[in-house]
Amino acid sequence: MKKRVQNILDRVMKRGVQFADVRLTVTDSESFSFERGSLKDYGLSQDNVSIGIRVLVGGVFGFAGTNDLSAKSIDAAISAAFRNAEESRRFRRSAIEFPAQKAVVGSRVIAPKEDPFTMSYADKIGWFMPIVQGLTGGKRTIYSRFEAEFRRQYKIYANSEGTFVETTRWHVNPEMSVLASDGNAVMSRTWPGMMAARAGGFEVMRDFAFPEHVETIIAEADQLLDAPRIAEERADLIIGGSQLALQLHESVGHATEADRIFGMEISYAGKTFVKPEHIGKLRYGSPQMTVVADSTDETGIGFNLTDDDGVPAKRATIIKEGLLVDLQTSRETAALLGLEPSSNMLAVHGSDIPLIRMNNLNLMPGTAGSLKDLIADTEKGYLVDLTKTWSIDDSRNNFQFTTEIGWKIEQGKITGIVKEPTYYGITTEFWNSCDAVCSESEWKYWGTFFCGKGEPGQAMQLSHKTAPARFRNVVVNVKA
Repeated sequence: MKKRVQNILDRVMKRGVQFADVRLTVTDSESFSFERGSLKDYGLSQDNVSIGIRVLVGGVFGFAGTNDLSAKSIDAAISAAFRNAEESRRFRRSAIEFPAQKAVVGSRVIAPKEDPFTMSYADKIGWFMPIVQGLTGGKRTIYSRFEAEFRRQYKIYANSEGTFVETTRWHVNPEMSVLASDGNAVMSRTWPGMMAARAGGFEVMRDFAFPEHVETIIAEADQLLDAPRIAEERADLIIGGSQLALQLHESVGHATEADRIFGMEISYAGKTFVKPEHIGKLRYGSPQMTVVADSTDETGIGFNLTDDDGVPAKRATIIKEGLLVDLQTSRETAALLGLEPSSNMLAVHGSDIPLIRMNNLNLMPGTAGSLKDLIADTEKGYLVDLTKTWSIDDSRNNFQFTTEIGWKIEQGKITGIVKEPTYYGITTEFWNSCDAVCSESEWKYWGTFFCGKGEPGQAMQLSHKTAPARFRNVVVNVKA
């Protein structure tokens, strides 16, 4: 494969380009879906090969991708990339600035402890079934679900600057859930929640301790049927790591993608309230808030040796102690903004065009100690976690999140649960209300396989490392 990619790149460069790159991926995936104690769906896809060719000619890009690696198909893709560049020139007002990057040559295999693709189907089913059947045991349980998806991707990226890198990575996305009903209402509980994707293999399944949480989520779904709702209009909230990961994703991650500033993503819920003049000036959050885009961390899904612009992996601070100091950028948008590119230009498969995407976008830990310590330090409020529903406007500014469950805090102690706690906010007001973030002992990766962006759409895999954090005087009830 490496010789083939280099050969394609050499052929492209002979036609005359300012810049060119070739990206090849080979992807394997396996998925299990259980409902009500039985296997409902199983999927296995192996050796899904795709390749993308991108050329910068006359100040504009042309791209073409294909899943067919025959000589005829590759010839057609090369011609299409140049033809698309020529067509794109009709719509460009100015040439793309594309500052050079140093060449990177390397290879990295981030092998899991337990490769799910070498485990037998019977062994995996045998591990799943006691969990799946246990989920059906609640007296008021009306539905149960368990899903697990495993992905492995081999990737080569090569460009005309001399960069040639290859990586192999494994990722896992598991979740289980139950619904309980008393005949009037339905309540849900999941574990570990919708942001459960992580880098690794089958060991991730074991690390989440699914068997130990079956009875817990059944009992909590049942208890939520009889639990009260939050009555106050405002309250102090401690937001757990899973929910905070989605909050970070929606109100910080997407808002700081630089393509949104220039209208490159605007038709797909793609604006942002952030403007170029905000860089270095906007008080995005409190001094407890530092956010870093870190594609160098191999333990996160967003690790890369380079991004798909050929920018070496880096640790870019986006928000420093509450101040917006950088954005997630491509080479093109970084040049327009006078910034250094952040290594955030990525595509899901070889045949997908690269877009500005989150990699490992992390809220850095604070000094508030453990979650137990933070609860003890909170006189009155709620601990909320595990996303149920959410909405946010297309400028990433005005939002509403509902979590599955909340725990009432009084005098530094948990005194009961509340159902479907909901909170509302404006992005910068909300993040400025953060007065404490738990310490590194609570700092964990959460992630997703399904971050949608682009047209045609791409579902990206990425990570967020978070620790529980406290937010003061948050709107939790909008009364008519």
